[in-house]
Amino acid sequence: MSLRPLGALRDRSDLQSLGYLVAQALLMGLQWLHGFAWPAWLASLFLAVGISVIHHNHAHLPMWTRRGLNRATDLAITLLQGHPTCVFHPTHRLNHHRHRHGGDDAMRTWRFGDHNHLAGWAMHPLQASVAVYPLVIRWLGRVRRLHPGAWRWYALQYLLWLASWGVLLAIDPARALLLVIVPQLFGLHWLLAANYLQHAHADDRSRFGYARNFEGLLNPLLFNIGLHTAHHEHGRAHWSSLPALHRRYRARIDPRLLEAGLARYVLRVFMLAPLMPALRSRSLRATAAFNHKDR
Repeated sequence: MSLRPLGALRDRSDLQSLGYLVAQALLMGLQWLHGFAWPAWLASLFLAVGISVIHHNHAHLPMWTRRGLNRATDLAITLLQGHPTCVFHPTHRLNHHRHRHGGDDAMRTWRFGDHNHLAGWAMHPLQASVAVYPLVIRWLGRVRRLHPGAWRWYALQYLLWLASWGVLLAIDPARALLLVIVPQLFGLHWLLAANYLQHAHADDRSRFGYARNFEGLLNPLLFNIGLHTAHHEHGRAHWSSLPALHRRYRARIDPRLLEAGLARYVLRVFMLAPLMPALRSRSLRATAAFNHKDR
């Protein structure tokens, strides 16, 4: 699908991305000045998840055709997300997309047990962080030795993030935690937890069986993040092109990896399955291994 540029913006659909970034800054700022409000805070939690997806998309295909605007967006995402954008390169592009949830993927869900339940989803971000941050440290070390200019740019992102937290905590610790840091941590949790939703109980050894796909309302709200097979197959495709690409692959994906919506999946697998064993998720990886052994 061809892009639809708007000035220096690579595709005009990223007006939605820019809207989310601006709205999050406004919600945090207005609550800081005028006090906590439940509707605004809940909207901020949602936007924190959206910004984690924007970060993901921007890392794969920069939003702008101009380097300066892309760098400014990197810094804006760093401030609003509460973590440097540079970490996506070693953890996601060089690791997860290269190995597609296989044995060399540091974030593979079955590394921590081949399960798919609420406790596994809740713990996966913590487990994955411990697993992948050594990759970040080693990568930054190589960048510092071989590309000092790039390393200074990444160091600036870390400095900006830590300075923003330090300044806000110094001004008002309670407001900083409630209005800024908690939403940021919520968004970062979902950024890593999405890996569990998309890959737990999938089969990395199957050509199109390595990822679960979510259709429905999730996609227009969160930049087609549910159409994961198409994204893996076309990592440099703009997120707006994923529905058309998904239709191309849909017939080749195991029906058990096609979900009509995220909410009903969470209700069935995480909430009802512990009470109703028939609804429990089954490992396609383990099933494939058993069938192969049985032949």
